[in-house]
Amino acid sequence: MNWFSHNWEITVFVGALAAILTHFIWERFLSERANAKAQQEYGRRLLLREKELAAQSQARLEALFDSMTEGVMLLDTAGRVELYNRSLERMFRLTVGIRGLTLLEAFRLPELVKLGEEVQSAGEVVGFDLELLAENRRYLQANATLVAGAVGARRGALFVFHDITRLRELERTRQEFVANVSHELRTPLSMIKGYTETLLDGAKDEPERATRFLQIIDRHADRLNFLIDDLLAISKLESGQMPLNRQPIDLRTLAGRAIDQFAARAMERSVTLANEVVEGLSADVDADRLDQVFVNLVDNALKYGRAGGRVTVSGRAVAEGMIELAVQDDGPGIPPEAQARVFERFYRVDKARSREQGGTGLGLAIVKHIVQAHGGKAWVRSEPGCGATFLFSLPQLPADDAAH
Repeated sequence: MNWFSHNWEITVFVGALAAILTHFIWERFLSERANAKAQQEYGRRLLLREKELAAQSQARLEALFDSMTEGVMLLDTAGRVELYNRSLERMFRLTVGIRGLTLLEAFRLPELVKLGEEVQSAGEVVGFDLELLAENRRYLQANATLVAGAVGARRGALFVFHDITRLRELERTRQEFVANVSHELRTPLSMIKGYTETLLDGAKDEPERATRFLQIIDRHADRLNFLIDDLLAISKLESGQMPLNRQPIDLRTLAGRAIDQFAARAMERSVTLANEVVEGLSADVDADRLDQVFVNLVDNALKYGRAGGRVTVSGRAVAEGMIELAVQDDGPGIPPEAQARVFERFYRVDKARSREQGGTGLGLAIVKHIVQAHGGKAWVRSEPGCGATFLFSLPQLPADDAAH
């Protein structure tokens, strides 16, 4: 092998080696670039996924925040509204956004400004009562606490509001109920006590007076008994603990039975009692309870209707498978402002006349609850000077069931 041939082989070898190295370097470059792009794409997708997860988490938090029944509001370190939820909007009936406003600018309530000042000085305020005077009076209870801010800077505050209007209404109802029951119990007890003391002081030795006093005592003892029975009845009805013995009943027959109980009283006052319930009208009811409804309504109609007048019990089928029954009198009627309250316990339109006429003041409340327990409702229609009509509805018994 000569020198030229030897060098040529070396040159070819070096060229081949350079080509191989160049290819290897290029392949590695392409691979690294592809890996870099893949990593870049992976990072981009990972970032997008993190953003999506953060957005979903934020959406869930906002949905949870807005679904809270409590009104929540966050003030920033400058004392301006930073965040609030929909419940707060509803509670305060906000019609415009309040973000960025101070408490006074947002609500125009000095009491709320006072709460903000108290929480800044005390750090926490619990059970702060607010009364909102609008078309319908509402009561709120607020708890507030400071939240962390920069060191040395004024801290923001978190407020949580609870609507306690219903609780206040229930408490007022309870207080009125206790006061009314106390009054209704005190009157007959005072009469019984007074006449008993008179008898013990010597009236018992006068047969005529003793008999009259004992009759009065007996009458007021009955009044106490009626009151206790009605209280127990309405307690069971309101709590759903009074079982109903339902069975198909002809309503005209049931109304007639109630009317017959008042025939003597109607005759004394020259009042005509009329049964205008449609023939063949039936319902699946507890006959004893529905009789109590008719008796209470006819009793009221006789008490407050005019002497020589007319009391009519009527009934007919109406739309949607319901029956409408009514007891109508021709007395002085009920003022419009009282009509919404006549079914309340112990509510009396004319207190003096009602107590003079007797009764426990629970009759119409019992009517309402018995009717509701049967799936119906009770209401009144009246115009002053034109009498009153008390109505109630019941589900109608299908014709096939009525035939059986």
